[in-house]
Amino acid sequence: MTVEPRDLAVQALYEADQRDLSNRNEDLPPKAARLVAGVLEHVQELDDEIDSASEHWRVQRMPVVDRAILRLGLYELRYETDTPAAVVVSEAVRLAKTFSTERSGAFVNGVLAALAERERG
Repeated sequence: MTVEPRDLAVQALYEADQRDLSNRNEDLPPKAARLVAGVLEHVQELDDEIDSASEHWRVQRMPVVDRAILRLGLYELRYETDTPAAVVVSEAVRLAKTFSTERSGAFVNGVLAALAERERG
């Protein structure tokens, strides 16, 4: 069974968050490594934007895995523009349901859909 680059990226971002966002990702496939590096490079701007779109949760109070998924999703919306917004949101919801909870899927969907509207109109 092949593990998707986004799954690997979320796992690496989760680990990086637990270690104060310092991460070595040379063991990741190229796409996953690129996504992780991009998120880590832009983490503050991503967090600021996520904060502005989340009505009840500040980024730092979110579960770590949900935070990683939202950062990855917003990074893809903003910087990986060849991927359609609907695919980014759908994949983020799948990741939330896989690695977090069913409720996290709805939360990620709501926040990322609002961000997708802002980013891509």
